[in-house]
Amino acid sequence: MKRLQTILAFVFAAILIIAGINHFIRPNVYGPFIPDWMPLVLTNVFTGIVEIGLGISLLAQKYRRQAAMGIFILMILFLPLHLIDVFKDHPAIGSKTLAIIRLPLQFLLIYWAWYIFRSENRKP
Repeated sequence: MKRLQTILAFVFAAILIIAGINHFIRPNVYGPFIPDWMPLVLTNVFTGIVEIGLGISLLAQKYRRQAAMGIFILMILFLPLHLIDVFKDHPAIGSKTLAIIRLPLQFLLIYWAWYIFRSENRKP
């Protein structure tokens, strides 16, 4: 079971690191998700740095529990943006169908982070 938990942590770390790097490679992808009242470039850069940092921290057993909680919080903070996207005439993700599919995926990511956090809390 511990091996599965480690694999899940490493896969999530890879997803976050790749997503974080993508904030710098393709910032225009994330712009439509950022609310107008937030500074576009600063928010995008900050989010990319946070995702990369949390992903790297998730790789280290010593910091995994704290990183998982940080990811849990980050995914909850992203949830309203994805919820709003579902109700837009032209969703940032590209289509209504993708926006609707993306919403339950966000809940999966929230649960995944919580699972890693809880798993690291238990003694082997």
